[in-house]
Amino acid sequence: MLAVVQDLASTGTTMIVVTHEVGFAREVADLVVFLDEGRVLEQGTPAEVLDHPTHPRTREFLSRVL
Repeated sequence: MLAVVQDLASTGTTMIVVTHEVGFAREVADLVVFLDEGRVLEQGTPAEVLDHPTHPRTREFLSRVL
């Protein structure tokens, strides 16, 4: 499944993908949106959101999955 999405992303196909696979999101996403209980807490490039999260809930989640 992940390989298929990567292939589509490489062709420029626009997709919305919901995942907990942070490494995969970092590789293929142009924009990452972090949601918690239906609310957008952060959005930006993978580097902005995954490497430098500003919201405490984002930091907490990433500390558990990375």
